[in-house]
Amino acid sequence: MTPRLELRNITKSYPGVIANDGISLSIMPGEIHAVLGENGAGKSTLMKIIYGAAQADSGEILCDGRLIEAHDPASSRALGIEMVYQHFALFESVTVVENIALSAPGPFRLEELARRITALSERYGMPIDPWRRVHDLSVGERQRVEIVRCLLRTPKLLILDEPTSVLTPQAVAKLFETLRQLAAEGCSILYISHKLDEVQTLCDSATVLRNGRVTGTAKPKQSTSVELARLMVGSTLPEMKVTPSTRSAEPILQVRGLSVPSDKGSVALHDVGFAVHGGEIVGLAGVSGNGQAELIAALSGERPVAEHEAIRFGGQAVGRLDAAARRRRGFAFVPEERLGRGAVPPHTLWENAVLTAHGKDLVRHGLVDRKRAMGFAGSVIETFKVKANGPRASARSLSGGNLQKFIVGREIALAPTLFLVSQPTWGVDVGAAAFIHQTLIDLSRAGAAVLVISEELDELFEICDRLLVICQGRVSPPLVRTETNREEVGLLMTRIGGEGQNGGSGSVAL
Repeated sequence: MTPRLELRNITKSYPGVIANDGISLSIMPGEIHAVLGENGAGKSTLMKIIYGAAQADSGEILCDGRLIEAHDPASSRALGIEMVYQHFALFESVTVVENIALSAPGPFRLEELARRITALSERYGMPIDPWRRVHDLSVGERQRVEIVRCLLRTPKLLILDEPTSVLTPQAVAKLFETLRQLAAEGCSILYISHKLDEVQTLCDSATVLRNGRVTGTAKPKQSTSVELARLMVGSTLPEMKVTPSTRSAEPILQVRGLSVPSDKGSVALHDVGFAVHGGEIVGLAGVSGNGQAELIAALSGERPVAEHEAIRFGGQAVGRLDAAARRRRGFAFVPEERLGRGAVPPHTLWENAVLTAHGKDLVRHGLVDRKRAMGFAGSVIETFKVKANGPRASARSLSGGNLQKFIVGREIALAPTLFLVSQPTWGVDVGAAAFIHQTLIDLSRAGAAVLVISEELDELFEICDRLLVICQGRVSPPLVRTETNREEVGLLMTRIGGEGQNGGSGSVAL
């Protein structure tokens, strides 16, 4: 059979780095092929070259045996090549159906397109309201939009860059059913993921990249996670050390009776109550779009709340304080959206460091001390093993995982008393994820209160001392991690067994 896609000696360089160095691989019709590698190994660059969003310096690309000349995303889509980016390509101010219409071929009617979106999204277990504006959607819901947009075009080759990073286990299982069905119909799938268990479950074959080069191939279903991880990082992963938690007598973060009305398209919070003590990690689980974004906005100060006493930090009411005032009290925050909220894409890493670390003597008498700022950013780069061309590198020049490591490192370097982190290892490779997890554990054991919001149950069960579940704007009573299991948490996430909810008390025993 003729390969659906064949790459021959693809090479791509950027100033100071060779992203792809003579990469060759082929994918057959109906094959699900994984591309594995550490952050910065060149995976995303290679996918952009295939899709036409970047041009290779040398090498050839063949589709169904025919050479593809210099191309762009529009010509790739005409060939049947579709891509879901790790960082989404959506316009925030318009609706879902309008976003999808922008890439729809030929004439269309919004009403008819909206019906198709609704039907397709429900068929594949990824329901989405076509009339909601994108800025009202959670990250998980935005990912659904990207996937549905591709499926509407019945692709011949579908490229997925970290497609399950913010999906629940149930949604992942449904997505895999969809992908297997597409493959059975002849669609080839290029699958980038750091979740080795998913690769083993789904993929037929895998190509491993390291430092921009192909270092090996594997049959994931015949390989162990340890073998795949060793191929990716070149060594055995370090073992995580979880020491016992010693909670502070009084909570550092106390939330009582927190209610936030819904705006158009948002989820209202109903009488939320919980606490986080120093010395512990508390995890918040939930299906995307159940109020996580609204709770994060209330806790971070991005959206001050009406009831000042509803949020207490270090024994003081902070409900009406803005984000800057909360940061001055020892609060640090990592949002789920790296580009735009966690970092300013065109700014350098040292400039992005100043945004939240200016209190670390990086600004004096209203003037930025560039030497100190670059020193601070350089320290974060070194400590967190960020692959970047120094503090002067722009945020958008980093791979998603390396930018995540920098943002997490920047916030931890502030030595916070309370640390709120959303999706801490989204798009991060297995080695970096282990490092971030260990850093969060060490931070908590040093006395900080850590609240982790994640849609990955494995992550929460790995590092958290207690667990909360959010569903339809309500938060469950706390569960001790060693006294619960994934099934119980999964039931609470879908409101089955609703007796686990706090019933709106807002003042459960903590």
